[in-house]
Amino acid sequence: MFKTRIFLFVAAAALVVVLFLLPKSVVDNDPKSVGEKSSEPTTPSAEDPHTAEFNSDQTDLIDKLNDQLAHSDDFEKSLIFADSLAKLYISLNKYDSAARFFELIAEKVPTVGNWLMAGNTYYEAFGFAMDAARRSSLAEKAKVYFIKILEAQPENLDIKNKLAMTYVSSPNPMQGIMMLREILQQDPQNEQALFNLGVLSMQSGQYDKAVERFSNLAKLYPDNTQAQFFLGVSYLETGKKDKAKEQFLLVKSLDDDPAVQATVDSYLENI
Repeated sequence: MFKTRIFLFVAAAALVVVLFLLPKSVVDNDPKSVGEKSSEPTTPSAEDPHTAEFNSDQTDLIDKLNDQLAHSDDFEKSLIFADSLAKLYISLNKYDSAARFFELIAEKVPTVGNWLMAGNTYYEAFGFAMDAARRSSLAEKAKVYFIKILEAQPENLDIKNKLAMTYVSSPNPMQGIMMLREILQQDPQNEQALFNLGVLSMQSGQYDKAVERFSNLAKLYPDNTQAQFFLGVSYLETGKKDKAKEQFLLVKSLDDDPAVQATVDSYLENI
């Protein structure tokens, strides 16, 4: 089951954040979204910060595709090489590097589909980034494409949710919070907006409010493992250990993933 990527910066839940950040699927890539354009794309100039992490076969393939992209005189083939590099980096969980090549495609062929690929991949990278400056930079990149998408698709609440969360990590977080509230005015049961507001309540240490938000979310979407887990964490932070234990046991029954089980057990051991 696909687990929505969480970029929660809450120390009490750091372990589960890492857990749920690990993706079980990646951004959809529709080859039909790559259209025609007269100019020729060029290879992103920034050096790959992950080179030292790859084995020789992976490095050789990356070098080969980069060389083919840099020297291709065929526009369509250049797009294919860029797309191949992006997919390769995604397979290696290097979303920041993948995003640079999806950005290349989106700038040369500006379609909503390509903006989605670039924006979503930068957003994934934003969620993985631990350095504050790096997070901010990646959020700004994602924001550019999300704004473009919303101009074309103003009712796209999934993208509006993501855009809101990029604002939350910016110097103007209230703009993001207001966007989440706007989403709930339009769709009072929007799962992602409710979840994001619960996350933000935890981030600000308002655990009573987090309990309220996650309780509501869990009633509406009882199979939302993350909401159920964070409800347990919020109960624990408010001193309601019996309710926290009940929630953690529920999470264990909802998801048999060994990593989820181990994470929940680590909390149960401390109750």
